[in-house]
Amino acid sequence: MKKTIKLSMLTLAFSLITACATNSDVEHLQSQVNGLDKSVKEASNDANQAQSTATSAAATAEAAETAANKATQLSQEANNKLDSKFKKSMRK
Repeated sequence: MKKTIKLSMLTLAFSLITACATNSDVEHLQSQVNGLDKSVKEASNDANQAQSTATSAAATAEAAETAANKATQLSQEANNKLDSKFKKSMRK
């Protein structure tokens, strides 16, 4: 019985020693967490830059659309004037 108790105590002590995390394990996990934190911050900055670029692109596209609409309107007005002048010249 004493032998069984001693064996049980040794087994318990050994399992406690091997199951506990060592300082190097904790330091390794901390460095991984720090690396992930840095990666998350970089991804957040990249997302913010992408949002800014998308907003700028949308504004540029809106300006281009406005300019195209104005050019279309001016073209139609010029076409109408030319048509009118052509019709007048054909009446004479």
